[in-house]
Amino acid sequence: MSYAVVNPATGETLKTFPTITDAELDAAIAAADDAHRNWSKSTTLEERAALVRRVGELHVERRQELAEIIVREMGKPVEQALSEVDFAGDIYGYYADHAADFLKDEPVKLLAGEGSALIRRSSLGVLLGIMPWNFPYYQVARFAGPNLIIGNAILLKHAEQCPESAAAIAQVFHDAGFPAGAYVKLYASHDQIEKVIADPRVQGVSLTGSERAGAAVAEIAGRHLKKVVLELGGSDPFILLSTDDLDATVQAAIDARLDNSGQSCNAAKRFIVTQELYEPFLEKFTAKLAEVEAGDPTSDATTLGPLSSLKAAENLDEQVKRAVEHGATLVRGGTRDGAFFQTTVLTDVAPDNPASKEEFFGPVAQVYRATDEADAVRIANDIPFGLGSYVYTTDEAQALRVADGIEAGMVFVNVVLADGAELPFGGIKRSGSGRELGRFGAEEFVNKKMIRIG
Repeated sequence: MSYAVVNPATGETLKTFPTITDAELDAAIAAADDAHRNWSKSTTLEERAALVRRVGELHVERRQELAEIIVREMGKPVEQALSEVDFAGDIYGYYADHAADFLKDEPVKLLAGEGSALIRRSSLGVLLGIMPWNFPYYQVARFAGPNLIIGNAILLKHAEQCPESAAAIAQVFHDAGFPAGAYVKLYASHDQIEKVIADPRVQGVSLTGSERAGAAVAEIAGRHLKKVVLELGGSDPFILLSTDDLDATVQAAIDARLDNSGQSCNAAKRFIVTQELYEPFLEKFTAKLAEVEAGDPTSDATTLGPLSSLKAAENLDEQVKRAVEHGATLVRGGTRDGAFFQTTVLTDVAPDNPASKEEFFGPVAQVYRATDEADAVRIANDIPFGLGSYVYTTDEAQALRVADGIEAGMVFVNVVLADGAELPFGGIKRSGSGRELGRFGAEEFVNKKMIRIG
């Protein structure tokens, strides 16, 4: 395994980083264990929250530098990279502001007997985070922020193509005042990560990544009885039932599909449109997508950059070709140039087409025709995933009814790109388990200790 910065826009290898040795790995685990046993036990929640707040401030202060790193590493358009850094800063600040309320003692009303009872929340210990390449700062913030305030120590295994941002994040934690061992980056191999999960000093694992990676990590963690949070893939539906402004709805659909060049787990990927709106939506949607051309990710004007790597673009190309071979209609696009991929629209994707059950990680949209509300919900749920979803309708009662019917962890009604630090993020089915962000994100890796007083 090699940790390297390979600019996807040019194919140039810019930097390489050595994988950690086994001795260094054991020292990292020992340092994290020591930080939990000593630093977290000797500091208050307020003191830890102040450190996390400073981490957020440093993200904002260094936003240009941090953004430019991930433009090089994974091709994120620079304006989106800057927004990601800002969002990460907001997440750290949010948990610094609200952790005390989230973690306060919770009284339990007794059904019988005298005295009282309460739930007291405390840290579990050392946690391992396995983070992806598509949002290098945001993903770390939503895992590390709340857990460091709780008092857990963090081992962070970053994606192999994002070692420079990994180093920058670790430097931020150091400069914010965290002691050695509280937050430790790992340039580790897959075999080494298996050893980390098995280590008795490690109490839990959070992974954001593919189904395959999630299944592998869950299997190892299960053998060693470790708590796991998994945020995996998604093929989120965008259901259009009615609108009083089709142009605005089409723009929302474009925005929902092309965020992070289409490489977002909870991006809208399948557009399910009722019969009467199908043709006008498809026409406007295709025309609008055609206006978006991939460009230099360092330019402020670019909204669609390269995919994260040449391999990612090749895989997407194969998926599109396979979809067409199985009967899908290529309405627009489908062309690859190195790691750059043209905005693409597929229709006539039948239930037996492999594309109907796959996640397309890039600027490829599938458009489906639904006969009515019930048919739209059926199509939306006919997928192994259940991460996010989008519903557009002018009927408030219908919106809530459809939201109830969708099998997903998140539903956004008449709005896109509306994630927030306060909103829990996660899915069901093969999209994973557990939640990050919001109060629920701060609840995953805590010991909810019951104390009964007579």
